[in-house]
Amino acid sequence: MASGLTAREIDVLRLLARGMTNNEIAEALVISPRPRTTTSSTIYAKIGVNNRARASLYAVQRGLMDDPESWGEHPMR
Repeated sequence: MASGLTAREIDVLRLLARGMTNNEIAEALVISPRPRTTTSSTIYAKIGVNNRARASLYAVQRGLMDDPESWGEHPMR
């Protein structure tokens, strides 16, 4: 996994990089918005960034957004 991210964290990162809001991510992954926010902080720390834009760039640069099949039921916005 990228930078030690769990599969769930990669799911969150992909949705975040696609521009989804915290509530949309929580709804898509069937979690409450609070744990999703905590997950984002954990992701940021693991990949060494401090905001959504840099996290999104990280996802694109690492090829995490290349495979539309990996997007699941949530098409690109």
